[in-house]
Amino acid sequence: MAATALVFVAACGGNNGNNAGSTASSSSNAGASASASTDSDSGKPVTIRLAWWGGDTRHEYTKKVVDMYEAQHKNVTIEVEYANYDDYWKKIAPQAAAGELPDIIQIDTSYYSQYAGKKQLADLTPFFGKEIDVSNISDNALKAGEYGSGNYGMNLGVNSLGFQYVPETLNKAGIDSIPDNWTWDDYVNMAAKAKQAGIYIDDGFRPEIFFAYYLRTKGATLYNADGNGLGYDDDSLFVDYFGRIADVTKSGAAPSADVKAQIKGVEDGFTVKGQQIGVWQWSNQYDALQKAVNKPMEIAPMVGPDMEKGLYLKPSMFFSIAESSKVKSEAAKFINFWVNDVEANKLILGERGVPVSSTVQEAIKPLLSPAQQQVFDYVSWSEQHSSPMDPVDPVGSAEIIDKLKTLSEQLEYNQISVEDAAKSFRADATSILSKNK
Repeated sequence: MAATALVFVAACGGNNGNNAGSTASSSSNAGASASASTDSDSGKPVTIRLAWWGGDTRHEYTKKVVDMYEAQHKNVTIEVEYANYDDYWKKIAPQAAAGELPDIIQIDTSYYSQYAGKKQLADLTPFFGKEIDVSNISDNALKAGEYGSGNYGMNLGVNSLGFQYVPETLNKAGIDSIPDNWTWDDYVNMAAKAKQAGIYIDDGFRPEIFFAYYLRTKGATLYNADGNGLGYDDDSLFVDYFGRIADVTKSGAAPSADVKAQIKGVEDGFTVKGQQIGVWQWSNQYDALQKAVNKPMEIAPMVGPDMEKGLYLKPSMFFSIAESSKVKSEAAKFINFWVNDVEANKLILGERGVPVSSTVQEAIKPLLSPAQQQVFDYVSWSEQHSSPMDPVDPVGSAEIIDKLKTLSEQLEYNQISVEDAAKSFRADATSILSKNK
């Protein structure tokens, strides 16, 4: 990934990687025909449908970028469709089934192979070096979108995992500092101290993200290289990870699922209220959290041992073009504008992850706030203390994510033993992934 990392303004979404935001909306430009001329330079009307998920901050600046593009391309109309994370996928699924996907769709890595595997996304390779300028984008950044024999998504940026915390709250829990090389034992001991002080240590770990990280530290992966089975054979790894996390929650050192369900947004979180030390999440979510906390914050590295084997730089998300689109070339030109235009990126400011264009990175660096500079430093540090990421999640990963979420909640409430959960997960995951053979 790019050696000169840049930073991010607002959250991809809610805590632990969940993408929260306002409900679905659309633009008022619904009258133009999506099947209009595919040549924006010809002056003939062109309509592009653009869809994304996110929160209010993302919605507002994205619409400003759209306005900027339309101002420069008078014959182009861009219809926008946006929602929070969960509602977005509920809307996209039936559109895909009907062959009516928006021309440009924001794709999460968890859903990427599902849509690419069903040939619902167009191969962007023919557009690279033509409609999409890739001269200032690293090969690693481009390769993040590779799936099978094609490349079905433009990487919009990279992020890194870490523990984003408030030192003042940490000290109230009787903990002086978090060491760079802290271990799971350190984490459990800190959780116990926080509980004694009446403070949560965190609000949990998004199962598929952090279990995958834990497996990497053990030399294993969540999925095998072919995407047709799990990447680990020893269920004691599942037992060790989820057993520990469930014990911390059951002890009261972290809020249970029903308590977390009452949190409606970043501002409503326990970290903001001073009742929790911090949050485990992606680096591009730090700035929004810090603004809500409105106190000095820090970013601690992931838990070890062997943290460097587990940590990786991850594509935040992709812009993909629907295979059903009648305006693929025009959609590619807008994606080019998004990733390469400096003025547009002065609005975006890396909110969707570290910009993939080195030119954009250099241009927006002076505009960053102190909190964003913290993210800059952390991502730069992560690049020097991480390993290559795993292949994109295989088809069926969305079902597996739901399974992990359900099992982790059942473990919190003693509805299942961790050993039985490990067996249940393996059986279900094997059944789901075997369909990819």
